[in-house]
Parts: sequence; structure tokens; C-alpha cells
Amino acid sequence: QPACWWHGVGWEPEKAENHNDFVLQLRILYQNRLSRVNLRELNRTHTNLVKLQAGYVGAQFWSVYVLCSAQNKDAVRLTLEQIDVVKRMCNSYEDAGFLSAMELPWNNLPLIACLIGIEGGHSIDSSLATLRMYYDLGVRYMTLTHSLVKEMNRLGMLIDLSHTSYSTAKAALNISKAPVIFSHSSAFSVCNHSRNVPDDILQQLVSDTGIIMVTFNADVLACGRKVVNISTLADHFDHIKEIAGSESIGIGGDYDGVERFPEGLQDVSKYPSLIEELLRRGWNETELKGVLRENFLRVFREVENHTSVTSKWNHFMVWRNCGCPSIAVWLCSLGQEGMLTPANQFNSCHGIGLLFKRLLP
Repeated sequence: QPACWWHGVGWEPEKAENHNDFVLQLRILYQNRLSRVNLRELNRTHTNLVKLQAGYVGAQFWSVYVLCSAQNKDAVRLTLEQIDVVKRMCNSYEDAGFLSAMELPWNNLPLIACLIGIEGGHSIDSSLATLRMYYDLGVRYMTLTHSLVKEMNRLGMLIDLSHTSYSTAKAALNISKAPVIFSHSSAFSVCNHSRNVPDDILQQLVSDTGIIMVTFNADVLACGRKVVNISTLADHFDHIKEIAGSESIGIGGDYDGVERFPEGLQDVSKYPSLIEELLRRGWNETELKGVLRENFLRVFREVENHTSVTSKWNHFMVWRNCGCPSIAVWLCSLGQEGMLTPANQFNSCHGIGLLFKRLLP
């Protein structure tokens, strides 16, 4: 079992996953009425709490998506409702592991850190003020569909180029002063789907120190082939590694956002099967730790380093009982002199070893 291998070499497999549409399914299936559903055991979706833990997911970006038909109508209201359901979900299940990234008691484990990303610039209704308010509500990335690059750099918000055109992606890479991400895309040279990233942009992503979070969407991976399996997905990982290096790769499964996934990767509990295949192909421990979490955390920190927002501490909460900075501060500001509490305060937080513990000096 992959889990046995991970523990055998002395490091924990908890991963950061950058794109999951579970909250959209909560709206479609239950109209966001969380009292009607047990999120630990829900079986109508690819995602539930038990499956996330089985898949060793330590931090999850929940995608907040509203239909494009809401543009110029009620997109802002609908987006706020989806942000609300993420926060209610995380708060309601903190005893079982769902926790807001801004309220992490490191000593209460197991846990899954919840973060929020907006999929689609129509959610701001052409208002930079709305963008700023989303940031204050905890949104930490937005898929780019408008010319928002400079403002998102200023705020310290991740720029997501999945779903953008080739010319938009090139322009954003040229303008942005901070690394960008593709939250759920794969390699165009392996499958020439419009969602996927061409080699020249992958190469530019290296100089930008950005990251592509490889999607598990079978239609994006296989270009119409009927047989799509773990090997098909691993081919995309191998190609991106060859062009851009393993440091430019993360995971953006897109579970509960599409219907078809590779055989053997049918839900969020199956991530270890991918790692087993990459191990078989010769990927080493350092590369896999990068793919699982370290690459994304590096980008998260670098984006926050570019922000000109001076009152960073106003955006975060400190867990009083433990005395630790929140995960959002830690992820974004690790290594910035003067931003974090002394290391001995980290050492007093007994649970810090489980989630991303290998990132600490």
C-alpha cells in the first residue's frame, strides 16, 4: 500500500488539493441546507469527509463557482452564498476534521484545512471593491477572466489561469509580478484540449515560478479515448516534469465538478493510487513531496510576499488556546522575518506534526 511506503520512509502524505467543486453539488443536491446531509458519509458525490481522509488530503481549496448565466445579474449574491456554505461546512464539522484555515487548533486532529477559491471573474461583477471584500472573507485565489492581474498582485491573491485562452494566459504571465497557478489543467502536448497548457507556457511558468495543478478530468486527459486510467494521468505528470520540472506541478483533481475520472481514481480517497504509479515510474520522495504540498505552499508564500496590503494581520485570526498563528498566516508568510511568532511557540503546538509538518525548519 502507498500509505505503508509513506510511513516507512518517515514522512506524512497529507497533500494540498487545489480544486474541488463539492460545494456546487451541495447547492444542486441540497440547496445548501447542510442540516439535510451527513458530510462524513454522503454517497451521492465524489467527495465526503471519510474519503478525503482516506485520500490523505490535508488542505483543500473549495471551488466557489456560479453559472456564467448569472453574469450581470445575481453573480455576487450567489458567490457570497457559496462562500457562506464553505464556512458553515467547515465550522459544522470541525470536530471531525473540517476546519477553517483561519481558525486552526493544531492540537485537534485529524483535520482538513479549508481554503476558498473563486472560479470565474464574473463573480466580482466588474468591481474591484467586490474583489477586495472577497479577499477579506477568506478567498485566496480567483480564476482570471478579467484584467485583474495588478489588483490581485496587490492583494496577495493567487491568479488562476485555468479556463483562460492562450493569449490571456500569456498576457497574465507577462504582467503579473507574482507566480500564477493553473488550478485544474493538464498537458496540451499529451491531450490537445483547450483546458490544457501548451509547452511554451509551461516553460514560461518555470521562470514565473508558478505551478500547474494537474486535473483528473478524464475528458481533459484523454481526448476522446474510451480507456482512461491512472497511467493516462501519469503520462501528463511525466510530460510536465520533462518540460517544466517537478517543482512546477501540483494536484487539482476537479472532483464533483465533472462526471468522468480515470479508472481507479473514482473519488477523493484514491489519491494514493496515483502516487503508487508515480513511484513505479521512478519519481523520488523529494519530487512527490513537492507535488503533494510543498510546491503549492511555495507559490502561496511568494504571492503573499508580493502584496502591498500592510495590515496583513487584520486578515487572520490567532488560535488563542494554542498560541499558534493561523494556517493562512503560516502558509503565506513562512520565512518572512518579523511576521511569525517565535519558533518555540510552534513547538508548543502538539499537533503541528501531522499537517504539513515536513515544511517546518
